Amino acid sequence: MRLAPLAIILSLAATPALADDAALNKLVADYEAYSLSQDPLLASSQGDRAALSRLPDPSLAADVARSKRLKELQKQLAAIKPSELSAPAELNREFLEWTLERQIQRLAFDEARMPFSSDDGFDWTISYLASSTPMRTLADGQAWIDRLNAVPAYYRAEIVNARRGIKSGFTQPRSTSEQVLARAKAQAAAPLAGDPMLAPLEQLPTSIPQAEREALQAEALAVVRDKIRPAQAEFATFLATEYLPASRKQLGARSLPGGERYYAWLVENHTTTKLTPDQIHQNGLDEVARIRREMDGVIAQTGFKGDFAAFQTFLRTDPQFYATSRQDLLEKASEIAKRIDDQLPAWFATLPRLTYGVRPVPADVEADYTTGRYFSGNPKLGIAGGYMVNTYKLDQRGLYELPALTLHEAVPGHHLQIALSQEAQGVPMFRREADVSAFIEGWGLYAEKLGGEMGIYRNAYERFGRLSYEMWRACRLVADTGIHWKGWSLNQARACFTDNTALSPLNIEVELARYVSWPGQALAYKTGEMKIIALREKARAELGDKFDIRRFHDAMLLDGPMPLDLLERRIDAWIAAEKVG
Repeated sequence: MRLAPLAIILSLAATPALADDAALNKLVADYEAYSLSQDPLLASSQGDRAALSRLPDPSLAADVARSKRLKELQKQLAAIKPSELSAPAELNREFLEWTLERQIQRLAFDEARMPFSSDDGFDWTISYLASSTPMRTLADGQAWIDRLNAVPAYYRAEIVNARRGIKSGFTQPRSTSEQVLARAKAQAAAPLAGDPMLAPLEQLPTSIPQAEREALQAEALAVVRDKIRPAQAEFATFLATEYLPASRKQLGARSLPGGERYYAWLVENHTTTKLTPDQIHQNGLDEVARIRREMDGVIAQTGFKGDFAAFQTFLRTDPQFYATSRQDLLEKASEIAKRIDDQLPAWFATLPRLTYGVRPVPADVEADYTTGRYFSGNPKLGIAGGYMVNTYKLDQRGLYELPALTLHEAVPGHHLQIALSQEAQGVPMFRREADVSAFIEGWGLYAEKLGGEMGIYRNAYERFGRLSYEMWRACRLVADTGIHWKGWSLNQARACFTDNTALSPLNIEVELARYVSWPGQALAYKTGEMKIIALREKARAELGDKFDIRRFHDAMLLDGPMPLDLLERRIDAWIAAEKVG
């Protein structure tokens, strides 16, 4: 039997007799309609076919208008009295309050001035869309052509944003700029054959006459060749002649104008806590020490004779720990994924209907990409989720890490959590689609730990790989705050990873580049995981024999992602309901 969503359970006991949610419901609807009007990528994911032909407007004028409208909605929300709402509506009100404030603050910092990072940015938007856009009708094909035609203007607007960053001193450090420049040059010079932007039209069904399919494919080729390639070349030239010379010399965000206040906000935004950068840093040091003790214990279990550094060398160089081909790596990831699928019903009362696939990271981005990632599916558009495995440089992809990676990116990590959120009943769209890194990434890291209880790790080497991954996230707390708050060099930040993990050298360098160019985000994982584990232990202690891990996981997931303080209050309410249930 499917358990009722947490909000419904709580509302049965907590709804005021005369609750009137009408005003809030209208405000939520107004906010969602406005959000969809501003974000055609989100709108198209919600089934808006017209939005498939558009790209977002990233201009300063659009952001100024957005800030004004969000403040109007914030004012309307403040006029609604929480005491007059039902329990589900009060959750929506509190979440919307947090969401509006977060968006207004982000716009106030004018983050659009820095529109790219080491492994993300507007220049990758269209390639990502190419892998996630349905192509079933001629109308879909024409919408994709329209989107391709919008790319040059999208590039020009983002270059204007970056020029504003140059003028105000709000730029990426030189190391990041050099990386993005190399990427931009490669994109501008790439052969047309095999370009990801052309791939969607190859998926048009054969029920469409061949002549019509070929006409659309020819039109797309012309747009990429005659409009997008010049726009990409213009971006590369801009980076080389304007942005790179103006890039900041220091790595840390604290060196930006207003950087101390900005980084403190990033910490709060990504962790959804009031922890200071110094407190986060100390949490990281404490976790590094704890995990290292566990790692030493697992090394002893293997019978290895040698110190920690020798064990690292053994893992990084012994052929038994590496796939023999790209296909071999994908097949090993797929086998692990199916073993996890086999265990899910014992641990989760509610499972998503949406499936997922195991896919390689696209070749055009794999060199600078993380070791794995999850691409959200879409139940409305009939798109499965994607567990993306980086098959580049196989000698850098230790198989002892693959179970933890699969647990995090696929199930019971990102795919299970995000798909359940997408399918949630009685939860408004703005909550289902909320980007709450501390919850989402904290859950992914929790899934790695849960894999041990599920019996997924088959030997001491895989258990060590799991601990190495947890150490990776603990080192993030140390390195991110070290770089952006304490003024550390890259060598200082690198030491935590090289001294305490079995991560490959390539993975470490890709990750360090990411932390430098995307400050604060790396803090979400361990902070969120620690909160989830603390809430689970609290529930177990208070409920005793009444504690049911399957019901706890439903309580965690069926209301969608949420800030950690709000999550704690919801789990406290769930514990109280379980005690009397």
